[in-house]
Amino acid sequence: TGNSLVVCVLMKHRNQTNMTDKCLLHLAASDILFIMTLPFYIQYVVVNEWTLGDLMCRFLSFAHHTGFYSSIFFMVIMTLDRYVVIMYSHKVAQYRTRKACYTLIAIVWFLSILVSLPTFIFSELDDDDQSVTCSYNPEKENWRYYDLLATNILGLVVPMLVMVVCYSRIIPTLVRMRTVKRHRVVKLIISIMAIFFVFWAPYHISRFLKFLFEKDIITGSCSFETNIKLSTTVSETIAYTHCCLNPIIYAFVGQKFMRRALQLLKRWAPGPVSFTESSFRRSSVLSRSS
Repeated sequence: TGNSLVVCVLMKHRNQTNMTDKCLLHLAASDILFIMTLPFYIQYVVVNEWTLGDLMCRFLSFAHHTGFYSSIFFMVIMTLDRYVVIMYSHKVAQYRTRKACYTLIAIVWFLSILVSLPTFIFSELDDDDQSVTCSYNPEKENWRYYDLLATNILGLVVPMLVMVVCYSRIIPTLVRMRTVKRHRVVKLIISIMAIFFVFWAPYHISRFLKFLFEKDIITGSCSFETNIKLSTTVSETIAYTHCCLNPIIYAFVGQKFMRRALQLLKRWAPGPVSFTESSFRRSSVLSRSS
């Protein structure tokens, strides 16, 4: 619901959007693509058998990974964009054109599709005489290492590194600015990094430990194996909710976006929905762009 509202608001004002808004639009689209695959996997878990055929097995695995990677990549792009705007605003203004923005967005989607392509190629049905399963089953073991390393490095290490490096330089600059909103923005930045790490790190760590256990690199009892599987399931559930938090973190904290969202909701559901423009006008340029 939150991501859909982001898409509706930004599409309605698409002629007034900047590069950050366009990235936010595609971030919401990535999260929607990711979320749309989950009901099919819920059905898979409940029925305990894949009933949708080979093509859907490949396509949903591909769409799931594409939504995952594109969401991460757009968060990285938004972080880098925020960094260069705050640190080098006068130097990069001439390069932040509409053409450059669309080119960058196209590159992100292309990379997301390219990185996810092996899941479409190697996902297949497996009939073990008890039930039909949909699994990632490459012939060569190297592709299994690729899947694990790509997910961990591109899904956690790279975005976390970019956030830490960029925001560690942005925060001192914001603190030196003479604006009453600077402490609010600093808290928001710290929250973005903390929430991303808390939601995604346990899943990647559990998945990595599970892989090491399956390859007998680490050993343990049956209870240890059960705990790893349980932690993977629980941490996966927590991680997947992050895409539902993205609209709150990146969109609804912005007063310009909130004003547009309230205007749209008021038009859709006329009634006791009221807000004042003065409260939005009092905000600083920094808080609005943030």
